[in-house]
Amino acid sequence: MRSHQNISPLLLIFSLLFVVATSCSNGTCKLDDKCSADADCEPGLYCLACNLSFQGHRCVRSTGTDPFNLVNNTLPFNKYSFLTTHNAFAIEGEPSHTGIPRVTPTNQEDTVTQQLNNGVRGLMLDTYDFDGDIWLCHSFGGNCHDYTAFEPAIDTLKEIEAFLSANPSEIVTLILEDYVETPNGLTKVFTDAGLKKYWFPVSKMPKGGQDWPLVSDMVANNQRLIVFTSIKSKEQSEEIAYQWNYMVENQYGDGGMKKGSCPNRAESSPMDDKSKSLVLVNYFRSVPLKPLACAQNSGDLLDMLKTCHDAAANRWANFIAVDYYKRSDGGGAFLATDTLNGQLLCQCGDIHSCAKGSPPGGCTSRS
Repeated sequence: MRSHQNISPLLLIFSLLFVVATSCSNGTCKLDDKCSADADCEPGLYCLACNLSFQGHRCVRSTGTDPFNLVNNTLPFNKYSFLTTHNAFAIEGEPSHTGIPRVTPTNQEDTVTQQLNNGVRGLMLDTYDFDGDIWLCHSFGGNCHDYTAFEPAIDTLKEIEAFLSANPSEIVTLILEDYVETPNGLTKVFTDAGLKKYWFPVSKMPKGGQDWPLVSDMVANNQRLIVFTSIKSKEQSEEIAYQWNYMVENQYGDGGMKKGSCPNRAESSPMDDKSKSLVLVNYFRSVPLKPLACAQNSGDLLDMLKTCHDAAANRWANFIAVDYYKRSDGGGAFLATDTLNGQLLCQCGDIHSCAKGSPPGGCTSRS
């Protein structure tokens, strides 16, 4: 009997070793699988801890779905949804460009190039006059300072130019919280960055709630950069579109995260104003807290998109703006964007349920 009792612990040890040896690793771990490092996860995923939702580390999404390639690019621009990064320039780890240590919050972890490569198509940027140039900056007292400045705007704009040049079928939207007072200051920096050749003209933007031009035509005409400013006068003086002539936007910060409520921000017309063709939904805290972002960007975000759909006269959001865009408990903001594009492109629950080239209602059996 004693010999049999000694064998049992050995069997247990071998069983545990077998389980460890056969668990996923080296790029074989799927969505929601436990992991130890990014390299364990399949392409399009990375290894993240989200203590608010699960113990340990799991593989969560790190890249988005391109609706133009997966389904079609033949619908009006306002029939698609685009993942947008709030304060895309406020990047954790960005070195000081002023020689003064920065003392200001960050909102993202990836460079703008990485954001774009991972599927972000909308970038929120704050532009200021600073140090004789145009900078991307947080403000204190309404001004940019050495300790709140991130980098000269042209550096980020050159990253965007490189992406558009390397990806000739993609469209990028910039939403500027604009504090630049230098006459034609923005025009100059966009010209110097080589972006004017991609400029989508204000004259082609619908002002009465009509559909936008077809994405395929925008691509064919190489008009693939859409820029909005928060300064109304610049639509006439610099031909930069005044944001709230074309879109409605919900309240940003904590005021836009109240369950069951989707009020418009003060500058925007009401969410149900159908004379504006585009809908933007903000979902981020007034003070960014990275440990909370993984839960914030998950089920709560999906719930808010449905609330804002109802508030916006049954229109799904065209832009979803979030902090720490890759952090989630699984699909996150990427899944939210896929859900919106599924509804917009084929009235399905997810874009992966849309048949290739499908019209509305063209769901596959996966729907």
